Amino acid sequence: MQYRTLAHTSVSAVGLGAMPLSIEHRPDETRAIATLHAALDAGVTLIDTADSYHWHAGEAGHNELLIARALARYGGDTSHVLVATKGGRGRPGDGSWTVDAGPDRLRRAAEDSARRLGLDAIGLYQLHKPDPAVPWAESVGALRELLDAGTIRAAGVSNVTTAQIREAHAILGDGLVSVQNRYSPAVRDSEPELRLAAELGLAFLPWSPLGGISRSSLDGPSGPTSHGTAFHRVAAAHGVSPQRVALAWLLARSPAVIPLPGASRPASVTDSAAAADLTLSGEELELLDAQ
Repeated sequence: MQYRTLAHTSVSAVGLGAMPLSIEHRPDETRAIATLHAALDAGVTLIDTADSYHWHAGEAGHNELLIARALARYGGDTSHVLVATKGGRGRPGDGSWTVDAGPDRLRRAAEDSARRLGLDAIGLYQLHKPDPAVPWAESVGALRELLDAGTIRAAGVSNVTTAQIREAHAILGDGLVSVQNRYSPAVRDSEPELRLAAELGLAFLPWSPLGGISRSSLDGPSGPTSHGTAFHRVAAAHGVSPQRVALAWLLARSPAVIPLPGASRPASVTDSAAAADLTLSGEELELLDAQ
């Protein structure tokens, strides 16, 4: 496993997005725990979650509690694992997502997340999404207060524009360490945010990094499939999955990138983690860039 810098420490170059383990169509707890343990076995030391990663009403924090149980049951050392969580969104249980990034709500949410995770201080706490009903400076100001209070050790922002990143950086200073936006082979409109994150020395954490790569191609009957996108063709040449190629391509975009692929079974997370050790040639990267 290769490593990159986040929150003034080293974490695995590929993290795990734990959301699929708690939302609709989630696996049973046995498989969910096995998936988290497979990530740790593969060298993953960054796990991404949120208090809103749950399915039914009344189970806020389901994913955080699941991760806490998985870490407690793991046989090895987990002291180096960074669990990054988020606040500012909600799920009423009808399949929808709400936004509530008011300062009071964020302060309570962070305290509740720390309790569920069993932490004295959250290693990385991210504002999940800007709330159009709350001035951005007020939401980010709540992160500043959480930093000052020691409730969180580092802060991040998610689903943001370059202007919002700059304002957050002005308020949080060195306390701001990450930007988490959607970025994948199919969705590349966060290029400006990626460039700015790298310029400011922030980690850029793509969510849904496998968008545009069919999951059906992960385990073809004769190995990786050779049809479809350039990612499939490069995968066939290397004898690996197109998902692994997509993550290796993301890693090559910038040293600031730490992708967060989701997984709901051990095989998927093991395959994703292996992307950190896949080297693509300059010609292959040009082909994938042009896809």
